Amino acid sequence: MDDLKAVGVDELIIFCANDGAVMDAWAKDQDCENHDFIKFMADPTGAFIKSLDIELNHPGPQGKGLYGRGKRTAIYFVNGIAKVVRVAEKIDDPAGDDFPDVTLAEAMIEAISALGPHSSDL
Repeated sequence: MDDLKAVGVDELIIFCANDGAVMDAWAKDQDCENHDFIKFMADPTGAFIKSLDIELNHPGPQGKGLYGRGKRTAIYFVNGIAKVVRVAEKIDDPAGDDFPDVTLAEAMIEAISALGPHSSDL
């Protein structure tokens, strides 16, 4: 977390197409339920996922009943403007589950750092 804060990240929000109870349980499981920096948020209807155009519409996952799921995504916002958008999807891995590399903390820290020292002012 210190590395994220060092590049100007004020808050880490984890969202998923689940209900609030599932997200609360996930936060508790990850020992983040009372953390000021990390927030777990529910998107039970998938409205946020759809608005970002990251809904997973691939027949493979849908064939397993996974409707309304979002693609594995990491976004860095500055004052409500997306500065870095990374989606981990490949032809053979549309959900990004097997190759999440571009959305992991290290990749995002590198991408945020590449914006330069004044990226939060942009």
